[in-house]
Amino acid sequence: MEDRLKNLKKAMDQRAFSQLNFTEKHRRNIREKINQQTENDEDILLAVMLLLVHEKTGFELTKLLRGRGIRKFEDNEGFLYTFLHRLEQSGSIQSSWTEDEAKYYQLTDIGRKVLRKIEKKQNKKQVVLKELFER
Repeated sequence: MEDRLKNLKKAMDQRAFSQLNFTEKHRRNIREKINQQTENDEDILLAVMLLLVHEKTGFELTKLLRGRGIRKFEDNEGFLYTFLHRLEQSGSIQSSWTEDEAKYYQLTDIGRKVLRKIEKKQNKKQVVLKELFER
């Protein structure tokens, strides 16, 4: 674990979690849930499209997706490029090569429309969940 994360954990243990006591079984259950791949295709599509509002390489995209907790591409980066190829075939993204032979991906106008639809759908889900929990 990085030093800055160790320091954060130490500070949180001293302040935020000082009153909490977790059993080892509870810790294991939490770790299992964190490590489960629960992202669905729609969540992945939304994340990819949000990231491609600005031009990115596949490598940059993989790092940013990992940072968002999406690990589906981690062991199989070929899957990401297949996914990007499908988006390109649908007209949602376009790719271009630079002089240094790096391939960049970015949303097209069609992709922006699709992104707005997905975002609206996500917002509706959040409203429904919020209403359910406020009752």
